[in-house]
Amino acid sequence: MTVTQLSVFTESKPGHLAGILNILEKANISVRGFSVSDTGDYGIARFIVDDPDGAQKLLEETGKAFTLKEVLCLKLADVPGELARVMGILAECNVNVKYSYSMISTYIIISTDDIDATKDALSKEPVNIITQADIKKITADRFA
Repeated sequence: MTVTQLSVFTESKPGHLAGILNILEKANISVRGFSVSDTGDYGIARFIVDDPDGAQKLLEETGKAFTLKEVLCLKLADVPGELARVMGILAECNVNVKYSYSMISTYIIISTDDIDATKDALSKEPVNIITQADIKKITADRFA
């Protein structure tokens, strides 16, 4: 079984990712997983959504350049080493993982061109910025 991934090509400029997300939100389409990779002036935003057919239609209507691809979604046990175990199985079978990302999480990693300005902008919003110590505590609490 596979899930449908939408890969949207976008300029690497402020607001372009928000524009795509706003299109999906206005149609009540939920993003369940995403990854954005920077290739210089352009980027690729990959999305797993709850309504890929609806998202495809919207992206076509708005003239966005995108592709569809069938990918696998794995539910792993939340224990240390599980990701390494699964990747090891694939390596033993000579399967190359081209890319990977997580989904359905409220912990989102972002990289920006100005981390300090990003922290300042988000400090005024109901968003928690997680520290490395927080991550260690979250992990320790889960396995205590």
